Amino acid sequence: GPDLYEIERIGQQLEIIMREIPGTRSVFAERVAGGYFVDFDLKRDQLARYGLSVADAQGVVMSAIGGENVTTTIEGRERYPVNVRYPRELRDNIERLSQVLVPTPSGAQIPISQIADIRKVNGPSMIRDENGMLAGYVFVDLDTNDVGGYVERARQIVRDRLDLPAGYSLVWSGQYENMLRVRERLKIVVPVTLVLIFALLYMNTKSTFKATLVMLAVPFSLIGAVWLLYILDYNISIAVWVGMIALMGLDAETGVFMLLFLDLSYQEARRNGRLKNRADLEEAIINGAVKRIRPKMMTVAAAFMGLMPIMWSIGTGADMMKRVVAPMVGGLATSFLLELLVYPAIYLLWKWHKEVKHQRFEIREAL
Repeated sequence: GPDLYEIERIGQQLEIIMREIPGTRSVFAERVAGGYFVDFDLKRDQLARYGLSVADAQGVVMSAIGGENVTTTIEGRERYPVNVRYPRELRDNIERLSQVLVPTPSGAQIPISQIADIRKVNGPSMIRDENGMLAGYVFVDLDTNDVGGYVERARQIVRDRLDLPAGYSLVWSGQYENMLRVRERLKIVVPVTLVLIFALLYMNTKSTFKATLVMLAVPFSLIGAVWLLYILDYNISIAVWVGMIALMGLDAETGVFMLLFLDLSYQEARRNGRLKNRADLEEAIINGAVKRIRPKMMTVAAAFMGLMPIMWSIGTGADMMKRVVAPMVGGLATSFLLELLVYPAIYLLWKWHKEVKHQRFEIREAL
């Protein structure tokens, strides 16, 4: 908003409101007007009388009172700046500051009190700005991992209890702002990832049904991912979404392996003329699924051996890595079971209605 003192007042009201919200560990509103300063209010008419400019007066204040570096001493590899200003006893109170001499073009020296009013004032120790407007921060430390849920509850409470004056606005920033930014990006990344996986599967299988069948591993694995996140009491976060995206690639890999063995078993039975009825088709598919158990177990076990040490780690960054790995561990467990149980059944229905059933009908017509 436009006024720092009003911003400080609003911040103090927010501090009181936020402290009562469940999940708040501590809250602190910046005191933006908590600094103490000495102001030199220059008298422009007196400056003109003595032939001085504003820059001349400010130069005296800067060099005599504030201090100014005039040179640098060199001692071997060390460098020390030399700063010159009045000694402390000549600048430690308003009365002595008023006696600082200012040289004039005529050669005379006048006390600075003749060209400036000197006074102590309170002001902002630091001025923040956002989008060209003055700003003040209210820092909130949370006692919960659900940042999004906390902010949504806090938004509603603040909206009901705080009346913002005209010209002032309130923005929720920090981790919540980063979460919103990543969420908008994930709305693009996740669909693009799914489309790319489907396109690669279609290029490999040349079949829309087979590509769709492999993609069914994604909802299968999400079941285990969500349940494991619930058991571990993990909230949905950026790290969890990263794990979900990585899980999609693992699902596609294991799904392709399953489909490959089913196809091989079906083609072998067809070449040998053993697809005379539905029972023969079921036997061929079951045979392919059984052959897939061992290699699929080896694939999932190898992934588990690589991921489980991260779930037990306690070092730096372990909290984030656990949330990346948890969806992959839970998803692999359920996709392993569901692909063995559901894929063969779907494959059976597809092959029976699309190829085997029509093939038998054509043979009967020929006979």
